[in-house]
Amino acid sequence: MIKKILLKSITIKLAFFFALIIFILDQFSKYLIKSYIGPYDIIKVTPFLNIVYVENIGSAFGMFKDLGNVFFIAVTSIAIIFISYLIIKDRDNRTGLSLILGGAAGNLMDRLLHGYVIDFLDVYIGKHHWPAFNIADAALTIGFIFMIINLFSHKKIIHNKAKQTHY
Repeated sequence: MIKKILLKSITIKLAFFFALIIFILDQFSKYLIKSYIGPYDIIKVTPFLNIVYVENIGSAFGMFKDLGNVFFIAVTSIAIIFISYLIIKDRDNRTGLSLILGGAAGNLMDRLLHGYVIDFLDVYIGKHHWPAFNIADAALTIGFIFMIINLFSHKKIIHNKAKQTHY
């Protein structure tokens, strides 16, 4: 099922619409978290998921904090322009790229508005916690996974076609 979705090309308009939906969901969820969750509050949702409030001044997993907000704003802005270009040119990866674009735009908006990214999903097993993340981060990750699956699916199709032409 996922392969069918990934291998089916979506229109440019639909790709940008998906990115907008991700952006809106991300920003709305962060608005709710900032409005109703304090910095030290923990809301237990399941035995492996908490809702928390974290101000992340770094990149993924809070790394590279010393590079500063201006650096992350510049890099993300360039990435958004490049991803938008790819959405127009690379029809085979529009689904994954739209998720990446929406996630990148969501985290960029946080940096522009607050100077940091709001993370709030705390996944854990026992005492071992994954670094907190948000909807934008999840969309970015899923988008990259879609693109990797698509890459390997296309390689397999090309390999099978090459085999057929040799017989």
